[in-house]
Amino acid sequence: MRAAPTILHLDMDAFYASVEQASKPSLRGKAVIVGGLGPRGVVATASYEARRFGVHSAMPTAQARRLCPNGAYLIPRFSLYREVSDLVMGLLRELSPLVEPLSLDEAFVDLEAGGTAFDSASARATGERLRADIEAATGLSGSVGLAGSKMLAKVASEEAKPAGLLLIEPGTERELLAPMSVRTLPGVGPATGEHLRRAGITTVGELAEAGEDELVRMVGKAHGVGLYRMALGLDDRPVVAERDAKSVSVEDTFDVDLHDRVRIRFEVQRLVDRCVGRLRSSGHSGRTIVLKVRRYDFSTLTRSETLRGPTDDPSVVREAAARLLEGVDTTGGVRLLGVGVTGLADYTQEDLFAQVLGAGAEEGVAVAEGASSEAAAPEGVAQEGEEGAGEPDGAGETGAAGPAGGAVAEAGGPDAAAARHWPAGSDVRHALYGPGWVQGSGVGRVTVRFEQPGSPPGRVRTFRMDDPELESSDPLPLVGKAEGAA
Repeated sequence: MRAAPTILHLDMDAFYASVEQASKPSLRGKAVIVGGLGPRGVVATASYEARRFGVHSAMPTAQARRLCPNGAYLIPRFSLYREVSDLVMGLLRELSPLVEPLSLDEAFVDLEAGGTAFDSASARATGERLRADIEAATGLSGSVGLAGSKMLAKVASEEAKPAGLLLIEPGTERELLAPMSVRTLPGVGPATGEHLRRAGITTVGELAEAGEDELVRMVGKAHGVGLYRMALGLDDRPVVAERDAKSVSVEDTFDVDLHDRVRIRFEVQRLVDRCVGRLRSSGHSGRTIVLKVRRYDFSTLTRSETLRGPTDDPSVVREAAARLLEGVDTTGGVRLLGVGVTGLADYTQEDLFAQVLGAGAEEGVAVAEGASSEAAAPEGVAQEGEEGAGEPDGAGETGAAGPAGGAVAEAGGPDAAAARHWPAGSDVRHALYGPGWVQGSGVGRVTVRFEQPGSPPGRVRTFRMDDPELESSDPLPLVGKAEGAA
């Protein structure tokens, strides 16, 4: 514990949804839900307007639609989220060399190490300046917590939400924590919280009063000692500047179970290309290729093959993934496929004929959806840091994991890859009307709203799905000069 509140925790407010509202003026102040849009999709995050209806992250999208039928349901645009995150993390690194990102939207900063704060007054001034700089650079709001430890700084930022700042003065920790729910503490999930509730412990103050010996008896030595220290506000963990990625992975959950073997092979190859793209963009190569298959009965198989050396060659990874797929029985149907690369290195040792080391591929079996042994993290449903998941993209580039049930794959066989597909929320450009985004599509038509960051809410127009003047486009920056209005 420090004698001054010089550890800062930044948590962007409803990050994915806020980015969408900032880039789509017609959605400002409206309920926005970002995540998988199919029947098996999962909410990645929801705007504060949507949360009033009970929508939250990790909720099935179908349930969210029942709670908030008039909300805007959009696919995630991780390329844009990463760009905005890079801007925010750049501002944090101007404050200190010790910045510990937890996700695209969340990080710890050691202000003392950067010489930007040494006491409460300078820490508060730095936090307020940071919030103003973030809004100026991105148009978004973030919540800031300041304290003498990482745990308390995170608690403070959560209490400051949305768009606020809370500083916990050293010496006031126990008084502040005492009335809070035990679920406020890191590591206290639903199961532990319920176990404590049955013992009559619902607040952090009651947790501290129970004593270390009683908590050890209730939840075991390692967890009990940690809980007691947290209840007293004790946390000596340093801010760690670099957190090495352990794996890079992608997943797709399909609206309808796949049975056709050709289609399954095609989807695996498509996942390989995406995974290798992420691997290269992160500056890594990998030695172990992992294939994940969740079957119709929710049983999850993982197969892995270790190469002779690390690689980022897509042809090598494709061949390995194809070999792994041959050993999996998919006759009953497949609801999810994932490809990952582990054993990361920052160099590549090319070996186009790399073979398995040892007797063969390793196999692990999990029978519950979302099992902890899952090798690949879903794209499109990676939870924001504020909702309890590590990150990202979050979902792959930085080795984060999220709940099962990710992005929705396009329907159709291999030839469908060439078909035009317009998921809600995606960016488009029309030769006449300029940039816009897809509001919805179906029965051969696509509806587009033509607007951009900084413009007034735009007009809506409908086109044939094969209109040659309409094409996909890259996201526009959130802050900058808008193009001419349509």
